[in-house]
Amino acid sequence: MRAENARSIVDGNAAAGMLWDVFGADVTALVGVCGGCGDTSALAEAVVELDEAAAIVRCRACTHTLFTVLRDGDRVRLVLGMLHEIVR
Repeated sequence: MRAENARSIVDGNAAAGMLWDVFGADVTALVGVCGGCGDTSALAEAVVELDEAAAIVRCRACTHTLFTVLRDGDRVRLVLGMLHEIVR
């Protein structure tokens, strides 16, 4: 999805439902480290480009794609990008 095709650009909390489908828990409070710039922040603070089939989760500091959640019918996939690590 290109940014101009996103239905909305929101914070990481908007991806909570799709992430629940992947992990079976609310992971938006977990802290992610961007492999591009080293920014450390809660996933809830990330920038998310969202539509009905995908959530592109980007670093709030440098806009690198941390990961993408894709929904295809009943199937949900997580595609890792520049997410270096998740810390508690």
